[in-house]
Amino acid sequence: MVPIRDVVVFPYMMVPFVIGRPSSVLALEKALQSDKRIYLATQMDASQDNPTPKDIFGVGTVATIVQSLKLPDGNIKVLVEGLHRARTVRVKEENGCLHAEVELEPVIKVSQAKLSLLTKRLNTLFEQFAKLNPNINYETIVQAARSTDTDRLADTIASNLPIGVEDKQSLLEINDPGERMEKICEFIEIEIEKVKMDKSIQGRVRRQMEKAQREYYLNEKIKAIQKELGRGEKDEIEELKKKVEEAQMPPDAKEKAVNEIRRLEQMPPMSAETTVSRTYLDWLIAMPWEKRTREIKDIVRAERILNEDHYGLDKVKERILEFLAVRQMARQKTSGSILCFVGPPGVGKTSLGRSIARATGRKFVRLSLGGVRDEAEIRGHRRTYIGALPGQIVQMMKKAGTKNPVFLLDEVDKMSMDFRGDPSAALMEVLDPEHNTSFVDHYLDTEFDLSQVLFICTANVLHTVPRPLQDRMEVIHISGYTEPEKLNIAKRHLVTKQLDQKGLKKERVKFTDEAIFEVIRSYTRESGVRNLERELANVCRKVVRKMVADKTQRHQSINIGRDYIHEALGPVKFRTQLAAEANEVGLATGLAWTEVGGEVLLTEVTTMEGKGDILLTGKLGEVMQESAKAALSFVRSRSGDFGLLRDFHKSIDMHVHIPEGAIPKDGPSAGITLATTIVSALTRIPVRRDVAMTGEITLRGKVLPIGGVKEKVLAAHRAGIKNVILPKENEKDLIDIPEAVLEDINIVLVETMDQVLDIALERPLKKDPGGFLEKKRPPRVEGGDRPGVH
Repeated sequence: MVPIRDVVVFPYMMVPFVIGRPSSVLALEKALQSDKRIYLATQMDASQDNPTPKDIFGVGTVATIVQSLKLPDGNIKVLVEGLHRARTVRVKEENGCLHAEVELEPVIKVSQAKLSLLTKRLNTLFEQFAKLNPNINYETIVQAARSTDTDRLADTIASNLPIGVEDKQSLLEINDPGERMEKICEFIEIEIEKVKMDKSIQGRVRRQMEKAQREYYLNEKIKAIQKELGRGEKDEIEELKKKVEEAQMPPDAKEKAVNEIRRLEQMPPMSAETTVSRTYLDWLIAMPWEKRTREIKDIVRAERILNEDHYGLDKVKERILEFLAVRQMARQKTSGSILCFVGPPGVGKTSLGRSIARATGRKFVRLSLGGVRDEAEIRGHRRTYIGALPGQIVQMMKKAGTKNPVFLLDEVDKMSMDFRGDPSAALMEVLDPEHNTSFVDHYLDTEFDLSQVLFICTANVLHTVPRPLQDRMEVIHISGYTEPEKLNIAKRHLVTKQLDQKGLKKERVKFTDEAIFEVIRSYTRESGVRNLERELANVCRKVVRKMVADKTQRHQSINIGRDYIHEALGPVKFRTQLAAEANEVGLATGLAWTEVGGEVLLTEVTTMEGKGDILLTGKLGEVMQESAKAALSFVRSRSGDFGLLRDFHKSIDMHVHIPEGAIPKDGPSAGITLATTIVSALTRIPVRRDVAMTGEITLRGKVLPIGGVKEKVLAAHRAGIKNVILPKENEKDLIDIPEAVLEDINIVLVETMDQVLDIALERPLKKDPGGFLEKKRPPRVEGGDRPGVH
């Protein structure tokens, strides 16, 4: 037995191959010495050099050795002829080679009629396949077909089919001639489909190539004809020169354009460099070098437009009107301004840019900088790179079509940097009024004047914007809207917009002020009005659904009140923190600033017998914890003035807690609140419920200024508090608070902690030591350590 690789030997088949393995060479020599019979079976894995019987297929062919030739390298080239199919019964290794005991497959008889039909079909299919595939040895098949032996015909065709070893082995293992011929017919049909598909694809590719060659030939012929007529590329070059003259470029840019046209004239028309040069010229020509929009300088009209589009935002509107007034009065060209609107989301920073463009009659373009990390996004790529383009600044200027648009750089605080550079550093030249007259984009490689552009940047916070970039901008802070402002915005803009979008008529669907206030207070908590608009849209959708379900309501007027809001929006999402219900010991009302507006912050302190420990809870940040310790140190240093024993802290523990412990709290502005609460808890004097306070405390009892005054006062106003204690140095911030709020609230400005305690506590402090701590200390029992009983 000889295991063979990558070939299946069929009966009636002459196969040459080389034998090189020592065991196979020995088996061949023994066969030559006897009857020249050898058993050939195919390996399952051709990569194995020493296959075991399990690695060899169980059906093979008994063959006779026709010729053998020993080669110089020791291998033997042999020609065998297949005789019979055989099934392996047993394989054993003797004397260095394999011996197989085989069982010849019996001849299965099939009806002559079926064999005749199958033979005819097989001949027809193979003839068709041979015509499509010129590599088939058709003559050998014809000779086999002339014989009456169907076995021979089937095996001869099977051995000549271009199929894999596994498929050929499956044919060898089929002993029934009829079944084998049917399987061969299936393989031939599949191969015919493959050949047809391959020829179809080749034909399609050839046709496409012929089409491309034909178009190239015709284009070259047209160019030759145009050249004979004196037209063609010269006309294109002349047209480009004409466009360059009309573009009113500065001398440097014009020189670059003229040089590029000269290079373009010398280039072959089909080269890739031609496209690069032509694209570069198109960008130079398309830039608005001297095109300006005629600016509307009517201040009255601009003020009307700004008031139509936005309610409130008086500082911003005043700055825009000042800018227009300066443009109207100054005869010389004034440089463009760089404004930066900083404020929480939803207060109208982006839409304000559109309103400014409408008020001034300028073009408006917007570039979002959120997530930009590549410096080339601002300055562009050099033309040496494939697919290079100008930066977004130049692209937007081309889109605007004028050199004096309103250019909105949105989300300037969301830029980041990585290995590709720092885009915020590239923006410094753009946003510097002294240097943006000569902005150079890497792609254009020439100076472009940005000085007449009105740049507007928007940001939610400033601390992520680099300081040098902040220095080049005029920062305008936009604080959150007050409740009356939100009410007016909803009535003027949001409700009308949502009714129009939902197909409702504003004459039939009306929102009461109480309903809008309920949405603002109970269903939204934000500085802007985005969520307010979403909730109003939700209410409008409920109205539309009811109208569609009940057609009788379509022609009725609907008045949406507070009850309808609860029915449409479900349970209340946010509760308003109100002042304490009564004057209490160790409970003071503080004021806090958040990104969504101001909040009332109740502060609690309780005392217990202990060893002088202080416990701080309520998820307080490091700064607020330090404020609590500073407040306690202030109280200890002034214990005599507050009627406390000098060593009161040694016998009590103190617990400071700020409710809503899941919310992180930090900042120094709770200092005076914490000190007031501690003094109240130790002296047992209640704190007035109608007083709220905010301010930083020092160890000597000085009250230092804080931020967010407007939001904090508005929070106190919402909570129904009538007196607000503020640091004296925050007096300048009262100008931002609406007049209506100042009329309802008494603002008390303080400089020391003594002033705070005089106002906040229900009654004046006792100045003599003793009092609460003296009475609370239990007497000791003689001869024992346990406290006695009163």
